[in-house]
Amino acid sequence: MFICTVRAQTVRFAGVLCLALAILFGVAVIADAGAAIVPPEETVETVSFSRVKTDEDRLKLLTDLGWKTTGEVVEEESFTLPETFDRVLLGYNEIQKDQGLDLTRYRKKKVTRYTYEITNYPDYEGRVYANLIVWRGRVIAGDISSADPMGFVRGLEADPG
Repeated sequence: MFICTVRAQTVRFAGVLCLALAILFGVAVIADAGAAIVPPEETVETVSFSRVKTDEDRLKLLTDLGWKTTGEVVEEESFTLPETFDRVLLGYNEIQKDQGLDLTRYRKKKVTRYTYEITNYPDYEGRVYANLIVWRGRVIAGDISSADPMGFVRGLEADPG
């Protein structure tokens, strides 16, 4: 005759271990099934507004945004942003906010504006410029604008298509 004894504590431990393994297996199966159902996300290329210390960096940024330039800085000007923004600067900052930038963090900071001539602006015969406002190697604002006083000012991103 063969007798086997098992303590209650051992039975409880084996039960908890089996339950934990079942839960782990269930989570793995659900996660794997969920991954098969969810379509892969599209890779979205983002443009970095930081690390634009040289002229080549600024030209690359404009190219990445879809613009072609003459390759030369038309104008470079340093100035200090005012502490309080007037109506015009508040409106300009709204354009910046739409593209993920905000000038209000840089009040009373000395910045530099670099202007480049755009050569591939669609359906416009006049001169078009890209302005990049840079503080410590980071683009903090930018726009595409026409040279015409009654022209346009818009964000940096080129129209798709």
